[in-house]
Amino acid sequence: MLQDVLTAVIAAGCAGCVYLAAAARVVKQYERGVVLRLGRFVGGVRSPGFTMIIPFVDRLYKVNMQIVTLPIPAQEGITRDNVTVRVDAVVYFKVVDAANAVIQVEDYRFAVSQMAQTSLRSIIGKSDLDDLLSNREKLNQGLELMIDSPAVGWGVQIDRVEIKDVSLPDTMKRSMARQAEADRERRARIINADAELQASRKLAEAAQQMADTPAALQLRLLQTVTAVATEKNSTLVLPFPVELLRFLEKAHQPAPEPGRPQPPRPLDESASAPAPAAVPPAPDGAAPDLAPAPAGSPDTASAGSPGPAPDGSPGTVPDGSGLPVEADGADPGPPADPVSVTPVRAAADAVSHASQEDWPRA
Repeated sequence: MLQDVLTAVIAAGCAGCVYLAAAARVVKQYERGVVLRLGRFVGGVRSPGFTMIIPFVDRLYKVNMQIVTLPIPAQEGITRDNVTVRVDAVVYFKVVDAANAVIQVEDYRFAVSQMAQTSLRSIIGKSDLDDLLSNREKLNQGLELMIDSPAVGWGVQIDRVEIKDVSLPDTMKRSMARQAEADRERRARIINADAELQASRKLAEAAQQMADTPAALQLRLLQTVTAVATEKNSTLVLPFPVELLRFLEKAHQPAPEPGRPQPPRPLDESASAPAPAAVPPAPDGAAPDLAPAPAGSPDTASAGSPGPAPDGSPGTVPDGSGLPVEADGADPGPPADPVSVTPVRAAADAVSHASQEDWPRA
């Protein structure tokens, strides 16, 4: 009898141990338990720790409450400015209501993944390429709102959405590289032009200062010579400005003395002498009609006074033609000092001298 009682107790203890093993559950700190008894949600959400359920009647679902990192596969789409791109992103979310995450949606992870993909494709179609490349913060916020709106009813909260990478076609990359290069070239040219403008202004101020003070130009020239001489060059190329020559000419030019006549200024070479009047040929046996020389001119005096000249040279005698001839028959020739006569007189003498050989002598 006692043996039967002991056997029954041992059997009950074993059954209790089996029941306890089947009913005992442990919920971790980062999890929450949802119990469905005969398919019906009862008892609320089980907190972390040891809990019991009815074996073969209750079913416990453990829901992870940690933040989940869900990568979104790369989505290919066409932007608003007709550029084909591939964009991938990542979603950070967590479950805030374990009961809704189990009851309201079949698989909340898969649901969030599919919602993130469709929202990403929608964002690509509504945005420009420049926004995808430079204004990602605004796109991330818009993508987060699009995913979070339906996820609230699933007991899921979207914590953060980040666009990871934007893949562009090779042709678009080359076009963008050319655009960036052209923009930088434009900025470089503007900077160079601005530098040239500032330098020209400074040079103009320096030139004005040197024009007001000519000695500054000479000092600057000496500084240049000193700078070149420090290089120990065997050949020295030194520019000599014209302004320095003018300065030296003004410095060495003597001042005019009062009462002293100034030297005559040279004739203007650019002024052309007037052409002499044409002399018509004289008839046979008659002297050519020459214009009389002005009174008091040297030729009039020499023509009216035959015989030797006061300085002892042979004088001129008239030969009956009205032209002065040398006493020994030689041609008088042009005047000895052409500068002492006027250009008109010199031209008339040259014409008369050139035509004497053709005139008949009396």
